Amino acid sequence: MQPVQLSNLTNPDPALAEPMPVQIYRDLLSAIHEGRLADGARLPSSRAAAQALGLSRTTLNTAYDLLRAEGVLTVRQGAAPRVTAPQMQAAPEPGRGPPLSTRGQGFAHNPRSASYATAQGVMTPGVPDETLFPRDEWAVALRRAGRAMHGDVAAYGEPHGIAALRKVLAERLAADRGLRADPGRIIITTSTQASVSLLALTLTDPGDVTAMEDPGYLGARAAFTMAALNIRPLPVDAEGVRVDTVPPEARLIYVSPSNQYPLGVRLSLHRRMELIERARAQRALILEDDYGSEFLWRGREIATLAAHGPGEVAYLGSAAKVLMPSLRIGWMVVPDNLVDPLRAAQRNLGITANLHAQLALSDFMGSGRYRTHLRRIARAYEARGQALTKALEGLPGLTVRAPDGGVQLAAVFDPPRDELPVMQALAVKGFRPARLSTMSETGLTGLVIGFADATPARISRFRDVLADALAQIKTAG
Repeated sequence: MQPVQLSNLTNPDPALAEPMPVQIYRDLLSAIHEGRLADGARLPSSRAAAQALGLSRTTLNTAYDLLRAEGVLTVRQGAAPRVTAPQMQAAPEPGRGPPLSTRGQGFAHNPRSASYATAQGVMTPGVPDETLFPRDEWAVALRRAGRAMHGDVAAYGEPHGIAALRKVLAERLAADRGLRADPGRIIITTSTQASVSLLALTLTDPGDVTAMEDPGYLGARAAFTMAALNIRPLPVDAEGVRVDTVPPEARLIYVSPSNQYPLGVRLSLHRRMELIERARAQRALILEDDYGSEFLWRGREIATLAAHGPGEVAYLGSAAKVLMPSLRIGWMVVPDNLVDPLRAAQRNLGITANLHAQLALSDFMGSGRYRTHLRRIARAYEARGQALTKALEGLPGLTVRAPDGGVQLAAVFDPPRDELPVMQALAVKGFRPARLSTMSETGLTGLVIGFADATPARISRFRDVLADALAQIKTAG
């Protein structure tokens, strides 16, 4: 066996701060650990190595001594040094670990995974237009919050939400939504989905029944799946959720009465009263997701369910659509008897909102700038929603209803057809609508299309791509 060529393994540089013997030792040790120098490989003698590298024999002897002290080189008088490679344990396969528990599988389940054909794109449902975010005004409020001292609240005080924000929210809900609630009944969370999760984990046991609209919000479905609940679908018609389909054993009833997600209908007044009576009779809690209530474009505004049944309803809202989802601020108004246990559960789960964001939002709302901003974006979203609805009306095989509010509309395929080719065709052009079928168990197919960022050019291009895709499917069929 011929000695290895050291020049292929080490190239010591005298300009480096590290001594030359240490550089050689380091390079050869790496070669041994990486398998480039195998067990039993012969190294040249210190004399031959010194000549090959143009270094002194003392330098090579020192490097070899360091390797021998490491236990990876055997040096005997009159014999070539030999590598003694350590027995390396096989590296574990990447990604291996303990399996998920049954509960963990529920926590890790992502119902949104099948909803989109692309990871990024425009006209995504439920996403506000970031260009309309009031950057300068928010920056002023946030800077003011960041410069102040906040005492115990800056540590672990008031994890259920700062008093200033709960107070201004109580005022806004009374004025805008007809909901008179003591600030003590308000709990600040990080999002509507976090609120649903907190309620589901606190008020139910695995295997209990929850009822939710069909089609419905995937965030609520994820929260109920995480809590290991049996989800029963509630059909939706032109008056909203069908109250007569609520199962008698349901512990929770999730609805979005102001602007049903994703169909955009409003729950009629008589059904609201019927739903409250149903919940009262079977001791169930209604989770009222007041989605889209900020944007009312048609008809007369109806007070919240919680205003009519404060003991039967947990009211849920957030700043996601008026400002930005990434602010991570949501809120609940809950019945009196649930305040203390939900506060404790929230603290234990760590679902607490950022202090400075809460302070900035309370400043923004209290000053009136929130309402001014809301009026501005509501006008923009209404115009964009109407433009998209008008563009899609009349397309063969598509049923479109102008939404009463929100930032998306549902385009139902009639008759039902495969959504995937349509989704893929739109994704190629940069559009990211959602599949309606992933939100429903009743066989609905179609698209849920965001219009918050829908410029006239995007709407025109979206319609053309959609029309062509629908025609191709029809031709292929």
